[in-house]
Amino acid sequence: MKIKTTIAALSLLSAVSFGASAAQLVNAQQSENLQSVGTVTLSGVAGVPMDIRQQLSQKADAQGARAYRVIEARNDNSWHVTAELYK
Repeated sequence: MKIKTTIAALSLLSAVSFGASAAQLVNAQQSENLQSVGTVTLSGVAGVPMDIRQQLSQKADAQGARAYRVIEARNDNSWHVTAELYK
């Protein structure tokens, strides 16, 4: 029984730690002291803003960024979003 509890606790902790390493959305003021490392774009994406944030965070993570700032966003039946990435 203790093994099941330990495994459940470790699974929960690893899920929390993976979420903590995801790139964070920042605003213009917060980005002033960060180093820009490029941009990413999402196009033709359907969904709610939280879905877009998650996808931007994943793209930023894939490029080694720790933060991103949305610099352009349009919704014409699907989202088009551009974000600047920061180290």
